[in-house]
Amino acid sequence: MNESDFPEDTTFGVIGICGANCNLVARILKDRGFDVIGTDMSSGDDCRFKKSLEGYDIEVFYESHPEEFFEKADYIIPPISLPKTAEVFDIIQEKNIPVLEVSDIIDIFKVNKPVFGITGTNGKTTTTTLLKKIAYDNNIAPVEHNLEKMQGNAEYIPILQSRLNGDVGILEVGTFGVPGTIERIVGNSELTSGLITNITPDHLNDLGGFMEYAHVKAEFIKGLAGKQLIVNGQDPTIMGLLRELNFAGEIITFGVDEMPVGVASKECVCGKTIDVKEIISGSGYYLCECGLTTPQLDYIATNINLKNRTFELHTPEEKLEVKMLLDGIHNVYNVVGVIVAAHEFLKLPYDKILESIATFGGVSGRMEKVATIGEKDVVVDFAHNPAGVETVLREFKKLYGDITTVITISSESGAEGDLEIFNKVLEFSKYIVPASSASQKIASDKISECPELKEKIILNHGVDNFVKKGTLGATFDEVQEGINQALNLDCNKIVAIGEAATKFKKCVNNL
Repeated sequence: MNESDFPEDTTFGVIGICGANCNLVARILKDRGFDVIGTDMSSGDDCRFKKSLEGYDIEVFYESHPEEFFEKADYIIPPISLPKTAEVFDIIQEKNIPVLEVSDIIDIFKVNKPVFGITGTNGKTTTTTLLKKIAYDNNIAPVEHNLEKMQGNAEYIPILQSRLNGDVGILEVGTFGVPGTIERIVGNSELTSGLITNITPDHLNDLGGFMEYAHVKAEFIKGLAGKQLIVNGQDPTIMGLLRELNFAGEIITFGVDEMPVGVASKECVCGKTIDVKEIISGSGYYLCECGLTTPQLDYIATNINLKNRTFELHTPEEKLEVKMLLDGIHNVYNVVGVIVAAHEFLKLPYDKILESIATFGGVSGRMEKVATIGEKDVVVDFAHNPAGVETVLREFKKLYGDITTVITISSESGAEGDLEIFNKVLEFSKYIVPASSASQKIASDKISECPELKEKIILNHGVDNFVKKGTLGATFDEVQEGINQALNLDCNKIVAIGEAATKFKKCVNNL
């Protein structure tokens, strides 16, 4: 069945329109010019994504599935989660209304625009948001899922988002560590090109090891076979996977020319251990016994001045003077990747790209200053895996000197990830306030092993046994109490890290 098989006056009935997937399906069908009606057992006040339906002429029946809904619908689209034993299917069968699954919508209504995907362990959201800003600034409309308070970088959301109205698709492509997720997104979103920021350990509790996780990310490379791929060439994992998979498309590499901050080991795709002279965690200069080495980069940032937030970028055509509002060497990587994507994918001239970058203040929850209380600045950052924590805290320490770190994380890699994160925090912080139950347990163990750490690790007596949800490791009250304790310490820079810190950042209003 094709889109053209449906008469223009077809009416699609969408059940569960207050849910993410069916909300997107309803908007796709309306964008394509069809009549759409919806129903949901939620009330109008409780409809989570009601706001995204504003501007769409869609009649919605709340709190029931009335007879009128079935009388008007030529086709019914139920939510993926609705069991086939549900009573509503008896009504559909009795009235002999054809059913289309969400997967049918994806198969029938094809992507009708160029689509760019962004994946990686760290930096995806900043990179995606900045690239979209550049597009908007140049009158190019990227598709937006507009699902309030939802990141929407995995499962069906990017796939459906790519089918909404817009000039281009710019999609953040994530995974919860589930093999096949990225493969489905890349294929069903019909990506024309993409970017990989980095690949560092994450989701290891689900996958068993770093290379298992890396090969989940490699689905992005496989999906873009024969197409264009922009990559951080200083990440040996990315470059090793490209070689292992014999990627035949166009590869564009980028990186930075900066002094390494240390040497760390990373597993190579060949099975050996490779030493990386790190510029940021997991990326830098490397040479493995198997011959894998840092390539000559197509785009490279030099003369980086983090204090002034400037650098020079050597491109294949010319040298650019770049001014940004973002802090940290990790954001130099992000900005360079975006410049490449904006030039290569959006086909914009460098001067237009640089104008947008110079006015980009960052993403909420990423190195975000939320308050100054007394003389103490409180900053939150979403960092939630060891590499992200190391990169962010190293940059904070470089910029501000002594810092107090409030930990609200519960690692998706389990106890091993929690311990690695704590050790990174221990390395870069003057004081540590563990605000999550996971970090509190590690803190107690550390103090038992080394009582001298009691001066550095300030136990948060407000921590309970909150059960983590993904990377949400602390409650509102625990975050508030953790920041409150940090305010009483002899340190003027407080960094609260983790999903809970960014989600509950308004707790500072009570302080």
